[in-house]
Amino acid sequence: MIVVFDAQCLLCNGWVQFLLQHDRQGVVRFASIQGATGKGLLAEAGLKVDGLQTLLVVDGARTWQHTSAILRVLHALGWPWRLAWGAWLVPAPLRDTLYRWVARNRYWLFGRTETCAMPPLDYAERFLD
Repeated sequence: MIVVFDAQCLLCNGWVQFLLQHDRQGVVRFASIQGATGKGLLAEAGLKVDGLQTLLVVDGARTWQHTSAILRVLHALGWPWRLAWGAWLVPAPLRDTLYRWVARNRYWLFGRTETCAMPPLDYAERFLD
């Protein structure tokens, strides 16, 4: 499973840190949209880096975006994070409305960095770029 994220977004970096902390099985890998791998995965999914307002999760041939991507990753983390799976009961248009607003305003709400954070050495192999 690969999470494609915006490495300049502080919210996105916080999400990556959360996943590194809670993914005890090491099933999630990461690719930034600023790197070649991330750009390639976005292109395969029909997405462009410019104006991107979604998280992309790639698992084999399947991809997920928006809240579906978050729920898919949380499910992969196992207990107790699998409890979030209940959010699938809420229709995607309702779930994704708030998600899209936060995504559009993520730099304003959470901040932005011009440099990509370096992963801790013990997690470096999980980053594709």
